[in-house]
Parts: sequence; C-alpha cells; structure tokens
Amino acid sequence: MTLQQRIQAVEQRIQAACDRSGRERDEVQVIAVTKYVSLEATGEAIHAGLPHIGENRWQDAEAKWKAFGAEATWHFIGSLQSNKAKDVVGKFTYVHSLDRFSLAQAIEKRAASLEERVRCLIQVNISGEDTKQGLPPEQVSSFLEQLRAFPHLEPVGLMTMAPYELQPEETRPVFRGLRLLRDELEATMPESLPHLSMGMSNDFEIAIEEGATWVRLGSILVGKEGEA
Repeated sequence: MTLQQRIQAVEQRIQAACDRSGRERDEVQVIAVTKYVSLEATGEAIHAGLPHIGENRWQDAEAKWKAFGAEATWHFIGSLQSNKAKDVVGKFTYVHSLDRFSLAQAIEKRAASLEERVRCLIQVNISGEDTKQGLPPEQVSSFLEQLRAFPHLEPVGLMTMAPYELQPEETRPVFRGLRLLRDELEATMPESLPHLSMGMSNDFEIAIEEGATWVRLGSILVGKEGEA
C-alpha cells in the first residue's frame, strides 16, 4: 500500500470508531510514529498531511528534527532519561512519558533556561505489568501536586500502553481505566487533563472508543523500512 492508501484506510477506521462511540472526529488526533522509518519517509509523512510526529529516542529523531522541525509538531513518546531532557526540551512540544520526579526536575531546569513551557503527559502503568513503565494509578494525584512547583512544566493529560493482545478487545479495561482515572483526577483536583494518549496500531480503535485524544500509529500508518 502507498502512504496515501494507508492514511485513507486508517482514517476510515478512526471515523468508524468515533461513530460507534458517539464522538466527533476532531476529538481524536493522530501521532505518526516515525521511529522505524527514514528521514525521507518522515518528510513524506509530514508533507502528506500528518503534522504530528512521534519519536522514541533523540538519537533517532535528531536528523529528522533538524530537517523538518519547523514543519511538524513533535511528540516525545519513549522513555526519557533525565540526562537527555536537555536534548528534547525546546524541540518537542509534548513529552508523553513523564513518570518520575527526577525527570520533571530535569525538564523544568532546561525549560526554564529556554523560557519555554513543556506540555507533559504523565505515563501511568494501568495494566500493572512489570515490563511497563509509568506510575501506579494511586500515585498520580500526589505526583500532580508535586508538579505544581515547576512553572515551566504543564501537565495536559495521561498516557498509557496496553499489553499486546491478539484480540484487541482485551485491551479495553486498560484504556477505560486511564479514562476513569483522568475523570477522577479532574473531579478532585484543579488541574485540567484534556488529553489521553493511548492506542497504537494493534488497538487504536478500542482506545478511541474509550476516549483517546491522541493515538500513536507507526507501522500501520507510515510503515517500516523495507516494507512496500
């Protein structure tokens, strides 16, 4: 399939998921995850109408950002080491993987030096898997309170990763859990958390049905190197 054919196919599936759940299409935005594709393929995705680009590692993103930084909104979606915050802050509008106080400190320090605000999503380990990163749900509210000390860091939502399931329907409790946690936090705390970053190529339709505002799509959308 060509890139345009993949974009069209994904768009139809997103619209259908919105229709099933009574949501408006513009409530859901797509992050094109380009970690597995080349500089050229990343540029092709941007120019094909995919303005939100997601990368997991600065080492892989650097050349792409230097080439196309001003043409897209950049989302850092992978685990971020505190000592790498200086590379990401000022280039990536969103950090989807804030999961510890030391990282918040590093982001705040760099953002303050640049006089910028960084929009962050708190990564939550809803599934409880040992292999998944993120805060336990019960620690998110106290973490949000800690973040108030950082004026250059703006929490705008929550992120999670579901286990890979052969039957995507089995991921529903994870996505529902994140939405319910967000709703509970907004009901009891002053922070507004409009964004839910959840759903990838295997399960994004379920995530949309459960309230995702950002879905992170790689292979299904932009492909992988070596694929037609």
